[in-house]
Amino acid sequence: MKYVMTFFWSFCLVTMLNYVSGAIANVPVFDFMTGTIVSAIFAVIVIVLAESFPEGEIADH
Repeated sequence: MKYVMTFFWSFCLVTMLNYVSGAIANVPVFDFMTGTIVSAIFAVIVIVLAESFPEGEIADH
């Protein structure tokens, strides 16, 4: 479920960023596929980074 929610929030936030930055730059056409591709790449990076961190407390020796 955490992977589904990661993809969902990545899609929402990157698509919103794509729309807002396009509106600020005065781009005439909103490109939906670019936001979708970038959000998928972003979600994979977030999942890989989250899985690379150790779980639980780290003991000091």
